[in-house]
Amino acid sequence: MRILNSIMKNIGEDAPVQTVSRGLHWTAVVSRRCGLASTMASGGCTHEKGSQGMEGSFTEMTALELARYCFDEGMSRISLGLAAINSLLDVDANQYSDVEGLKLAKDLGKGKNISIIGHFPSMDDLAKEAGNLWVIEKNPRPGDYPEAMGNELIPQSDIVVISSTTLINKTLSGILDLCRKDSVKMLLGPTTPLSEVLFDYGIDILAGSVVTDKETVLKSVSEGASFMQLKARGGVRFVSMIRDFDDIVRRLAA
Repeated sequence: MRILNSIMKNIGEDAPVQTVSRGLHWTAVVSRRCGLASTMASGGCTHEKGSQGMEGSFTEMTALELARYCFDEGMSRISLGLAAINSLLDVDANQYSDVEGLKLAKDLGKGKNISIIGHFPSMDDLAKEAGNLWVIEKNPRPGDYPEAMGNELIPQSDIVVISSTTLINKTLSGILDLCRKDSVKMLLGPTTPLSEVLFDYGIDILAGSVVTDKETVLKSVSEGASFMQLKARGGVRFVSMIRDFDDIVRRLAA
């Protein structure tokens, strides 16, 4: 809550909501640009106490009004709020590296203990380079570690890669509290707000996405495209914002 509030306070300019598309895997909001967030269901009533606005009236709102949904209790509303935040952030993708987050973790993490919070596709290459690779999941698959093991594994980790969906399920702050001060923290996934405010909370790398072809992405979202399908169809550029690369290298070499 505190992190999202800080991000919102640093948004300089509001804009009308032009389009909202909610698919099986992704939620998209178009205002200043097209912002994405993972679609997460609350499992309960869609009209939580304290919510502003009404379902179906999103294009009558401004993006900042919709962004306030991120303070709701229901995860479906928080997904909308985060997509709205991402639609307002002033991002110049040309300033940032095109290296994807997991590739960066692989390059930095040779022989290191790496915790991954959340399950991502294509982690085999990373597993080959890491000293230990611990995938920690709320709903663990074979080979994953249950969420409770994070209390033991995260403090042992040199690199902690955190799914940006932790902003939706409100677990990010608790995970950051478990990280060693000298560990390298990465927030990963298209939901990631590309806001330097997150560096103030100890995160070193923001590995997120910038929509480059709005129509292609909106079509993919509406058709229920998965992450890999979204990536394959194009219209999204994956970028990494790094606070201080030299400092990261020094810490990992210590």
